[in-house]
Amino acid sequence: MGLRSENVTKGVEKAPARSLFYAMGYTKEELNRPLIGVVNAKSEIVPGHMHLDKVAEAVKAGIRMAGGTPIEVPSIGVCDGIAMGHDGMKYSLPSRELIADSVETMAIAHCFDGLVLVPNCDKIVPGMIMAAVRLNIPTVVCSGGPMMSGLVKGEETSLSKMFEAVGARKADIIGDAELLEYEENTCPGCGSCSGMYTANSMNCLSEAVGIALPGNGTIPAVESGRIRLAKEAGMSIMNLVEKDIKARDIINEKSIRNALACDMALGCSSNSVLHLLAIANEAGVELNLEIFNEFSSKVPNLCHLAPAGGTHMHDLNRAGGLRAVLNELDKKGLIDTSLITANGKTVGENIKGHEIKDDNLIKPVSCPYSETGGIAILWGNIAKDGCVVKRSAVDESMLKHTGPARVFNSEEDAIDAIYNGKIVDGDVVVIRYEGPKGGPGMREMLNPTSALAGMGLDKTVALITDGRFSGASRGASIGHVAPEAYDGGNIGLIEEGDIIEIDIPDSKINAKITDEEFENRRKSYVCPKEPVKDGWLARYQRNVSSAAKGAVMK
Repeated sequence: MGLRSENVTKGVEKAPARSLFYAMGYTKEELNRPLIGVVNAKSEIVPGHMHLDKVAEAVKAGIRMAGGTPIEVPSIGVCDGIAMGHDGMKYSLPSRELIADSVETMAIAHCFDGLVLVPNCDKIVPGMIMAAVRLNIPTVVCSGGPMMSGLVKGEETSLSKMFEAVGARKADIIGDAELLEYEENTCPGCGSCSGMYTANSMNCLSEAVGIALPGNGTIPAVESGRIRLAKEAGMSIMNLVEKDIKARDIINEKSIRNALACDMALGCSSNSVLHLLAIANEAGVELNLEIFNEFSSKVPNLCHLAPAGGTHMHDLNRAGGLRAVLNELDKKGLIDTSLITANGKTVGENIKGHEIKDDNLIKPVSCPYSETGGIAILWGNIAKDGCVVKRSAVDESMLKHTGPARVFNSEEDAIDAIYNGKIVDGDVVVIRYEGPKGGPGMREMLNPTSALAGMGLDKTVALITDGRFSGASRGASIGHVAPEAYDGGNIGLIEEGDIIEIDIPDSKINAKITDEEFENRRKSYVCPKEPVKDGWLARYQRNVSSAAKGAVMK
């Protein structure tokens, strides 16, 4: 089978295309080699991406060493931490679709023979992978690696603690000087924020699903091992191109189940549910919320990284990384070790002999943090199509909770009430019209969850939303409620003071309201939000699917 790039490099009729390559300085020898697209999300607005030029250069070196011609192209990327708490966050999840579409566009328009994807942060990783399985060409992911943790008062800290410090300052628990200490020392440099937040979750799951090389999820951004990994990724793509091993040969039903098992063991971000659903959709694999709970019920939780605990990604790396986690899961037969991965080896070959180096950081399967996984799906009359909670970051006392609804039609209204002391022990904060359509864009609610945690309310107050949460959120934070309020979901009919019952172990969430009462309220219901009229979010609002389907574009 010929190379895809021959469509732009071979034959008399392709002389105009070759002349344009020559204009860029490519030689005839380079055009006679496979053309590999290196999709680089480097920018100067995302800490996780500020160093990706160095990672991409190493990838390109690896491609050249293995006989290919690297061609670097760009990708956009939103920094969720900077976009948090204002209208910018409405663009974060939708940007995933833009990224997938742009990678598809560049790869097909220029006939790349393979891709090395160089992302690092939240939506960029899944967006690029969605494109890879849509295109189904040889692909390797090589992320930029996690940030080191900061140090405040002699303790490791990360972005979740920074946001919680804001809540503590608002409650006068800490003063300006302590807040400034967090501000200046929490994020010490380049890399994806250092806890098991969404970026690191997806970089780990990229490794677990096999599309990234071993070490991709945990080798710190600042270590030379990250550059060596990038060179290996460049060499690996040439092997995949030679053997015509495509993205869907690696990402399929069995490997997605490996990723699900890893997700539960690590206690990944609740956003991983959205992204795995979206990737599965592109790969043509049936995946639903029931399958998530199937894995949650049988896969033990082995890690408590921030925000669930006080350890961070560099700690996980020195404890053995993903290979140690997967090796542990294999002891209970929870993963398929026969599957091919991006380095041409099987999962079993990659993880063989990789034992836990510190069982304070990775628990053995014989003595896990819990026998159930880090993520749980709940159903009930508030969420007939399901909702998501990061169970591993919920205090034991809040696994079951009953309290009165405190209802808000936007994140801003809720955060104002929290900061002004209007939320008290026992309350259930309900934030609605923040779903994929209602937001639009399904904003993350890290500000309100962090405010509650910083004020010491994370063990007494629950939060429910049809929006979503940052991986840095902790406490009884229940998101992705579907159907969302804007789409007629019952969460839009909840009234102030309604009693909400949450039972995470039993996968239930209900308002103590009869079906008849819901129907009576629906008769007089008027949606308080007007459709978006301007910008591409209007198009997104019209076409995005439910969170229960991964918030993909229809």
